[in-house]
Amino acid sequence: MSALDSLSQEPARGPADVVIRVEAVSKRFRLYQERPSSLKEALTYRRKNGPGHKDFWAVRDASLQIESGTTYGLIGHNGSGKSTLLRMIAGIHKPTSGSITTTGRISALLELGAGFHPELTGRENVYLNGSILGLKRREVNSVIDDIIQFAEMEEFIDSPVKIYSSGMYVRLGFSVAVHVNPDILLIDEVIAVGDESFQRRCFEHLYRLRREGVTIVMVSHGSSVIESMCEQVAWLDHGVVQGIGPAADMIHSYMSRVNEQEAHRIVEDDLEHHNEVHDSVHNDASRRGTGEARVDDIEFLDVHGAPRPVAETGEALTVRVHFTATETIHDPVVGLEFRHESGAHIAGPNTRFGKVGLGTITGASYVDFVIDRLALMPGNWRIGVAIVDSTMLHTFDLMVQAFSLHVQPGSSDERYGLIDLQGHWQMP
Repeated sequence: MSALDSLSQEPARGPADVVIRVEAVSKRFRLYQERPSSLKEALTYRRKNGPGHKDFWAVRDASLQIESGTTYGLIGHNGSGKSTLLRMIAGIHKPTSGSITTTGRISALLELGAGFHPELTGRENVYLNGSILGLKRREVNSVIDDIIQFAEMEEFIDSPVKIYSSGMYVRLGFSVAVHVNPDILLIDEVIAVGDESFQRRCFEHLYRLRREGVTIVMVSHGSSVIESMCEQVAWLDHGVVQGIGPAADMIHSYMSRVNEQEAHRIVEDDLEHHNEVHDSVHNDASRRGTGEARVDDIEFLDVHGAPRPVAETGEALTVRVHFTATETIHDPVVGLEFRHESGAHIAGPNTRFGKVGLGTITGASYVDFVIDRLALMPGNWRIGVAIVDSTMLHTFDLMVQAFSLHVQPGSSDERYGLIDLQGHWQMP
């Protein structure tokens, strides 16, 4: 039974089960453009209604409720306000307006080494953090061995933390945060700093805490982490809550917005790039071949035949190659090369392998390479194109990595690697 299945069988929660209540919360920071460097300047600025500054609203009128025992995610772009909101829940920042109420002991892991005194040893910092969270010494004594073992800090626990590496900071900080019996655990992306083995143990422990009824609120840029861990998600954009709902729904809405914004940016960038490519198409130094046929351009088209600035993994895509034969050519072969931006060569289809004969070509023409379901994973891809004779030994035109294809997340559920193998799992 999955965590979601077990949650669905729990009785409906009432208002008393809300352990974090955020009501119409806003947070303003003042960004000073210059500060007085002397008493005289300070007095002068005061007469002029203070030094020059502008108000930056990190969070605007945010409201949400988090119920006991749930795992709740905050998503959004850098600067969206999610980390500021998490710090207000933790009590680090005070809201400019609105109110936040919490019920139960809060443990937070918000930044690398937060709450550690550099001159104290790791062991002393464990007791210090425990006392800050309201634990008695005997309570820390009962978990100190578990904290040290989980963090793999036996060798360094009695050394000053100022000599610790960033990985040691993270391991000890996380271990303290999850072993002090919190009612509410707040986590801001910091787990990503640890190595692969430690990250796996972190998530295993978080799943265990969730089963034990601990309320977890987490910020992460990894949509797969949020989707697998969280039941509910709040999506913020420029400090404003855009939506609250099931993790999969909110992540889809957020990624759709990201894709739209990226597509708009890519269109603008590609206008300049297209001009560069157009120049290179007519620049003999940028290509090789005898020239009886020359590539004019390539287009990326969606399922309706409309040009697309970006493609999506799992969706249909047509690559249209425009070319011109300067003299009559019999049955030429047109080929494409797909390379990841890292340089990895992924595919090299051509009309000969696709059993398509182009016949006799004179003048301008085009040929389509139709992809029913794009297997390329999100990222930037470079496309090369070639036209050769029927023997595939004589090159009329060759352009290596001359065109860019931007791929965004689409209908594919795959998250890793360079391609979606489009296979399926089955049991005997």
